[in-house]
This record gives sequence, structure tokens and C-alpha cells, in this order.
Amino acid sequence: MTEKPRIVVLDAFTMGQDVSWEGIASQGELHLYDRTQPAQLLERAKGAQVLLTNKTVLDRAAIEALPDLQCICVLATGYNVIDLAAAAARGIPVCNAPGYSPPAVAQHVMAVVLELFTHVSLHARAVRDGRWSSQPDFCVWDEPIVELAGKTFGVVGFGAIGNRVAELANAFGMRVLAHVPRPKELPPYGPFDFVSLDALFEESDVVSLHCPLTAENENMVDARLLSLMKPTAYLVNTARGPLVDEAALAAALTAGKLAGAALDVVRQEPIRPENPLLSAPNCLITPHVAWASREARGRLLRIVAQNLGAFLRGVPQNVVNGVG
Repeated sequence: MTEKPRIVVLDAFTMGQDVSWEGIASQGELHLYDRTQPAQLLERAKGAQVLLTNKTVLDRAAIEALPDLQCICVLATGYNVIDLAAAAARGIPVCNAPGYSPPAVAQHVMAVVLELFTHVSLHARAVRDGRWSSQPDFCVWDEPIVELAGKTFGVVGFGAIGNRVAELANAFGMRVLAHVPRPKELPPYGPFDFVSLDALFEESDVVSLHCPLTAENENMVDARLLSLMKPTAYLVNTARGPLVDEAALAAALTAGKLAGAALDVVRQEPIRPENPLLSAPNCLITPHVAWASREARGRLLRIVAQNLGAFLRGVPQNVVNGVG
């Protein structure tokens, strides 16, 4: 491409206000839109050679209605919002941004695990509420504080994020179990074992999900799997909301069949007021922020800028739909 392309970002708000778009702006005529409603999509994308999207859906109808479109860059690792086949039929590469989030997501996982085991916010709130100053003893606790050392941490999926989470769990002195669909080499630390999914749920004190969502594993964490967990165990999900049967999880928490859960993702986002997990006991829910450290968002934009540059040089990279 000899001329600088028209580049349209459909949902720039997802990147926040504290990161720089300069690496992308320097490569073309950049147009930023914080949010794009379906009715606004074709008007805003008209004439664009490159579209950047995070959650804005680009379906077959939209892709076919944009004759100038030559490349789609995803502001994420996941790309389920794009009709890959429709893009491939037009010869349009779809490029994602892998590998930007493992440090941020792994940190978030351990943060919520520590909260579940240590109850830092609960005890800090008790101090502010006057609980400590109003009693004669030098310390007070409302919930048992439990050590991670010696416990078992189960990781479902062992890609870059699952691997990093497992390393941190090991650093806390935990035994690590992992379940993967295909054999992998053992990591250079222990105790560690690859096990079946049932065994992982049965033996783990913490189960953390780090697998992609597929048609085969939707609602994978159902009433049967949850029934295998220890009543003292916790479920953590920072992967994809639909991996978990939310009604079954809410029922298990309400019945005391597991100790608690920490979720950064849910089936419908933003979360709906009627979601049963909002009223379930011992359920921490954060608003899909595990990936969103400033450093991770900066890495993401650098990868997208590199993807754009590679496309403009005629050698697209991180292509997920086979067009190159």
C-alpha cells in the first residue's frame, strides 16, 4: 500500500485514556470512536482500509458492505466478534494480539485467591468501622485466615496465562495440577502433575480456568463438575464467562458445596441485574479487569501497531483466519 491508509478504531474506550495511540497514528489517518453502535458501524467504517475492534461485532453483512476494507486488527487476543470466514472470502487478514496479558491476569488471579484465603478487605473494613478500637484485644478476625502453602492449585488450560499462574502458585508453596487437551512437557518446578479434569476438580483447593471458549466446552463447569469439588475449595474464572454454568455455580455456593468463587467474566457483559451470582454467598465479581493493567494495555497497542506495520509491508502477522 503506497498511500497511508484510513484506520478506524470502533471502540477505543476499551483501551482507556492513559495509553498512547501514536504507534498506530503514525502509520495512517487515524479515526478514534469510543463506542460504535450497530447502526453507526457502516457510516464510521466507510472508506477505511483498516478496522480496529475489541468488542464491536464485524459480521458477514458488515464485512461484505465495506469494499475498501483490507485488514482487521483485533484489540484483544480473542476474535469471536469477527466472522473469520467472511473476511477470508474477501482476502482480508484478521490479526489478533497474543501474549500481552499473562502478567496482568496472573497477578489478578493471585490477588483474588489471596483475598479469598486472607480476607484483607474484610479486616481492613472492620478497622475503619471501629471494630478494632472498640475491643480490648490486640487483634481481631472475623474469618479464618488460611495459608496457601501446602494447598493444591488446579489450572484448567496451560497456555501462557495458565503457565504463569501455575508458577506463582508454586512460588506460594502450593502443589500444582493442570489439565490440558494434549500432552505437554512438565515445567521445571514441582510438585506438579497433569491430571484429568475430574481429578483436578476433586483434588484442588483452588480451580482456576485458563482455557479458550469453544463449542465443546461451553458450560463445562456444570453441576456435575462442581459436585466433585471439596466444600472448602474455590473456583476462579478469568477466562470466559460461558465456561461456567452460572445457575449451577450459584446453587452450589448457596448450598455450601464449595467455599466460594471469584469471577472476572460472566456470560453476559456487563453483568445483568438478574444474574444469580450477584446474590450468591462468597462470590467475588470484578468487571472484566484482569487483563487491563496499564502495562498490559500498552503492550497490546504495541502488538497491534506491529501487526498494522507488518500488513502494510505485505507480510501480515498474527493472522487467525489463514489469509497471508
